[in-house]
Amino acid sequence: MSITISIKQYLKSNPNIKYILFGGKGGLGKTTLSAATSYWLAKQGKKVVVFSTDPQASLTDIFERNIFGKGEVEIAPNLFALEIDADKKIEMYQEEIRKKIIDMYGEVPKEVDDYIKSCAAEPAMAESATFDAMVELMTSGAYDYYIFDMMPHGHAIRFLSMAEVLDTWVDKIVETRKKADEYGDVASVLSGKGGLAQEDKILEELEFIRSRLDFVSNMMKDKEHTAFFYVLIPEQMPILDTKKALEIFRAFNIPLSGIIINQVYPIELLNQPNVPSLLKNKILMQQKYMKIIKEEFGPLIRGVVPMFDREPKGLEMISKVAETLFE
Repeated sequence: MSITISIKQYLKSNPNIKYILFGGKGGLGKTTLSAATSYWLAKQGKKVVVFSTDPQASLTDIFERNIFGKGEVEIAPNLFALEIDADKKIEMYQEEIRKKIIDMYGEVPKEVDDYIKSCAAEPAMAESATFDAMVELMTSGAYDYYIFDMMPHGHAIRFLSMAEVLDTWVDKIVETRKKADEYGDVASVLSGKGGLAQEDKILEELEFIRSRLDFVSNMMKDKEHTAFFYVLIPEQMPILDTKKALEIFRAFNIPLSGIIINQVYPIELLNQPNVPSLLKNKILMQQKYMKIIKEEFGPLIRGVVPMFDREPKGLEMISKVAETLFE
């Protein structure tokens, strides 16, 4: 399949790109392509970190190194990988929230403590912990490139929309608190009491949360510094999902940099007599969907990665995927 602009050409013609995201359904190879991209950039002499926001994905498996919950681990020269322990991070959140309540009010009421404990079971808490780790990593400024293996489609939409939804919520809370402050100041003067130090702390906390949300929201829409690639395979459902995803991302004003087609069986196998008919049928089916992908997303296709004869795990196989993707 002819490609108008490859991923290599895209990055070369956009030299200010710093953040690279891979999205798509689960199980299509986002983690593999994230790892391969980070490997290739590191080989070019760039300091790179790859981070999976997908709780199901495992950079530990891909790199065959136990990096879970160990912080930023150097996999190869210039190449670092990060896999957070979301449960541990949630526990840290809980302790931080308790400490802030104690600092402001002297104690944590039992009802509030029960609520804090119950929140830990909410899926949104894991997403929030991942979101926070993502922001923390990006604002560190320690790397030339930040590669993110995003969570599957449905979660990703919620994840991406979280910034906008929470930002609106924080706006309203801040506005309400400021109005309360104005009335509080008048009341303080009339009663002869001191300022509103505790209220200021809450406002500061809300403004801090909003600044981090704005950072991610702006990053996602910043075409100059962010590249967002969508991964699909030549089958019907991933094609339909990609069409829906493009519409949703468009609604969020998130530009798509391109599409990578993964796990494509080599068409040359059709000419080999010893290839089983089952596989030949699979290849013919893929070719039918390759044609549809070209019709639907032609100018956006940035790479075609074949199905390998072995699982793409370990640096040797990841380097092969990288060679194909960036050839």
